[in-house]
Amino acid sequence: MTTRSVSPATKVFREPAVEPRTRAPRQRRRTLPLRRLLAPYVFVLPFVLVFLAFSVYPLFFTLRLSFTDWHGSGAAHWIGFDNYRYLLTSSGFWSTLGNSGVLWLLIVPAQMVLAVLVAVLLNAIKRLRGFYRVAFVVPFVTPLVAVAQIWIVLFDQDNGAVNAMLGAVGLPPVGWLVTSGWAKPTLALLFLWKTTGFVVLIVLSGLQQIDRGLYEAASLDGAGRMRQLWSITVPLLRRSLMFSLVLQTLAVFQMFAEPYVVTKGGPYTSTTTAGLYLYNHITRADLGTGAANSFLLVIVVMAVSLLFVRLLRAED
Repeated sequence: MTTRSVSPATKVFREPAVEPRTRAPRQRRRTLPLRRLLAPYVFVLPFVLVFLAFSVYPLFFTLRLSFTDWHGSGAAHWIGFDNYRYLLTSSGFWSTLGNSGVLWLLIVPAQMVLAVLVAVLLNAIKRLRGFYRVAFVVPFVTPLVAVAQIWIVLFDQDNGAVNAMLGAVGLPPVGWLVTSGWAKPTLALLFLWKTTGFVVLIVLSGLQQIDRGLYEAASLDGAGRMRQLWSITVPLLRRSLMFSLVLQTLAVFQMFAEPYVVTKGGPYTSTTTAGLYLYNHITRADLGTGAANSFLLVIVVMAVSLLFVRLLRAED
């Protein structure tokens, strides 16, 4: 019988070769959960930093600015609610808010009806469906300044194409952009042409979620297309319409580029919207009043939006 002897040199050689194999899995088990725990936060950290830098900080900076009389240079002096008192007692603030309200009445109800009709037609079309959908979206993606310049050319009182067509049928020319009575409807028409395609896309997506079996059952019961539209399509599109309504309300009360490019807020401030009035404060370096104006505008828009949301919940 032979005995196997192990020399000390062999022991020294074997021990270091065994240790890494037993320690590495333990280290991975300790570090892997921590990596998995931190990974989501690391991925969202860039967005959080950008959001804090460009959204949260400007919001609080503007809120603080609304309580000062800062004009863009020098020290900002704290004046409390003076900017808010000035705006709430100013006829200009309420006049521009009224202009935005009139534009809302001219635009949003007509846009909702038009969007539903166009979406129903697009949903029923079998041939060239993609072409027609793109055709309705093209105005929305067209640069606003280019559209405004086209509107100036079309509705010019002396050389515009619209007045030329009116003259061809014996009608007198109309001051579309230079009279207070026609400037708002002309701007509303521009806004309708520019943004209705976007609303059509929202309504169309809601329309495609409706079960086709409801229409088949209604047809078997003798309901015509108009009855199906009123009793099935419109009620089931309520959420899409309310979402569009809130978005378009925000857009109308923030309208700035259309009156700025087309009418410069005139004639006689008849098209000076709330957004353009806010811009005028900034151009006059009255930044404290402008900041207060922006917060009052936010409060008004939030109140109107919450009213629509409550109406939606009441209908549910």
